[in-house]
Amino acid sequence: LLAHPRFHLHFTPTSSSWLNLVERWFAELTQKKLKRGVHRSVQALERDIRTWLADWNEHPRPFAWTKTADEILDKVAAYCRRISDSGH
Repeated sequence: LLAHPRFHLHFTPTSSSWLNLVERWFAELTQKKLKRGVHRSVQALERDIRTWLADWNEHPRPFAWTKTADEILDKVAAYCRRISDSGH
């Protein structure tokens, strides 16, 4: 790593629940900025992302989960039933 100073070693927690929040954050960026935008160059895309990041950091807000664990598990169970009965 000393030969490549731009790379940094980070120790992460043994469970991956923190990664779910990171994935959710990128989904938020994708949904609210990238899918709605038209970027004619890499520079325009980067500028749009940086603007969105600056706003996000200036007005941070926590994620509010809208479903209970039971609602999520019921939906997953229904999906599993649907795909297992599909005849494939």
